[in-house]
Amino acid sequence: MNKSGKILIAGAAGMVGSAILRILLRNGYDNLVCTYHRNVPEKLPGVRYHRIDLMDSAACTRLFEEEGPDYVYYAAAKVGGIFANNTYRAQFLYENLVIQNNIIHTSWLSQVKKLLFLGSSCIYPKNAPQPIKEEYLLTGPLEYTNEPYAIGKIAGLKLCENYNLQYGTHYISAMPTNLYGPNDNYDLQNSHVVPALIRKFHEAKISGAPNVTIWGTGSPLREFMHVDDLAAAVVFLMEKYDGNQIVNIGWGKDLSIRDLATLIQEVVGFTGQLVFDHTKPDGTPRKLLDVSFLHSLGFTPTIQLREGIVRTYADFVAKYS
Repeated sequence: MNKSGKILIAGAAGMVGSAILRILLRNGYDNLVCTYHRNVPEKLPGVRYHRIDLMDSAACTRLFEEEGPDYVYYAAAKVGGIFANNTYRAQFLYENLVIQNNIIHTSWLSQVKKLLFLGSSCIYPKNAPQPIKEEYLLTGPLEYTNEPYAIGKIAGLKLCENYNLQYGTHYISAMPTNLYGPNDNYDLQNSHVVPALIRKFHEAKISGAPNVTIWGTGSPLREFMHVDDLAAAVVFLMEKYDGNQIVNIGWGKDLSIRDLATLIQEVVGFTGQLVFDHTKPDGTPRKLLDVSFLHSLGFTPTIQLREGIVRTYADFVAKYS
């Protein structure tokens, strides 16, 4: 990317979008435009902000006409954990389809030089061989609880792929593993596992509760990446990579939900017992990404899980508790 080019971050109030903004500023990019909708971000000097509903195609058109971005990071999405995905199935599919279609198509109409679409590791089949290679996409059934969200993301990456093939655009797609970090969603009904556990253990510690209940058996294996590592990776890809192959982004190593819970319990300092509710769904048994392609491009993450959890808990205590 040209350092003087105008960069649009769609979804800058979220955990991922705000992390991308931090990394771009750290790397010397200063012509930055950010969109947000419901959540108002901490507004940084020198960055232009637009409050906009990205489901409104006319509003998207006006934004691109006004700003004329050269590069676009697509970090806007309706997201949530198992409960939210399985409860708001129609919303997760419809809203994600509409938002990404608006941004990708308007980017083409506006002759954006390059776009990065952020997907999710849930696009891969439920029983895909482990670790999951990029070519396993569309080789088997999806995990039911997050199938609508996954289908939306598959549609988005295929839209990017086929705009490249038909129109000669330069749109790339990155598939991150499970993310956590500053500005995460700590709502217990709609959040992912790391922020949910941080909040549960913190509140249990403060209240003196004897135990904390965790959904499922604790046996599923998951991979986790600090959002600052993800942001560094996608900025790296925009600078170095131009191709139609999707790119997995992760650590390439995992741990059980039980071990994750124990780690977060230690960091938070909760001394009670863990209770696993076997009546609640586990989701996919294992979801570990093969990140050899990303490594071959020259990128490796740096924030180890314990360090990342410590930093995330400190952010939670400072902002939310």
